Amino acid sequence: MTDDRTTVVVITHNRRDELLRTLGHLAALPERPPVVITDNASTDGTAEAVAHHHPGMRLLRSTRNLGATGRNLAVRHVRTPYVAFCDDDSWWAPGSLAHAADLLDRHDALASVTARIVVEPDGTEDPIVAELRDSPLTGPPWLPGPALGSFLAAATVQRTTAFRQAGGFSHRLWLGGEEELLALDLLAAGWWLAYVEDLTVHHAPSPHRDARLRRIHGIRNTLWCTWLRRSAPAAWRRTAHLVRTVPRDAASVRAFGLALAGLPWVLRERRVMPPHIERQLLALDRAQRLSTARRYVG
Repeated sequence: MTDDRTTVVVITHNRRDELLRTLGHLAALPERPPVVITDNASTDGTAEAVAHHHPGMRLLRSTRNLGATGRNLAVRHVRTPYVAFCDDDSWWAPGSLAHAADLLDRHDALASVTARIVVEPDGTEDPIVAELRDSPLTGPPWLPGPALGSFLAAATVQRTTAFRQAGGFSHRLWLGGEEELLALDLLAAGWWLAYVEDLTVHHAPSPHRDARLRRIHGIRNTLWCTWLRRSAPAAWRRTAHLVRTVPRDAASVRAFGLALAGLPWVLRERRVMPPHIERQLLALDRAQRLSTARRYVG
């Protein structure tokens, strides 16, 4: 069951063993998708190991850590209509890429589909899935699942043209909640995003991660995205909610300091969402205030 409609894009940094496991799973998929890997300046022999074990996959070696924009670099080499994002500690289940491509073939206004995430080794469902499944956004009846206001890069198949037209991931956000700004720009351009229960991604969280730095960037990026695209009342409410709810520690102080330092460019590049989308996002804000699965903001 080969399928030439989707390319898998993976970014990595100093996670050689996790990446090789992921690439092994991708190589075994019945769809036999092309794979493009951006090695974000790893120093643990990642690039050499990939070249040795998976010579048929395209390997891009960056001289610096590009963060999420390593995906932009990889997408420049994509020649298929769809691109599936994948982290170095996650992989797509057999058949999911083909099913996602079928859905994107069928619905021209659909920019992306996000999969159900299963956490390994226990096979339990990631807590964020409940929020995707119960998304309060309303969409047209043809959507293959609940409408979303954002997506999870490690579990999403996206229309390549939509990704390129929206500009890909922002280099300013680097990594940590970087999907929100791209998602908002896709929505503003008239695209739809959906969660699809029948798609599956497996995630075996890597122990090699800087949780503190990820939280700093996540809080900062949430604030930046909010002030870049949301109405002033919504931005103030969301900012106040973060002030009340993030942990009272040095990481949070650092995050707010970085967000404030970026205020000049944020105001310069601010483009408020269309009113009909802003009304949808208000419902999402209310749901997220009750969230127990937010990844980056506590």
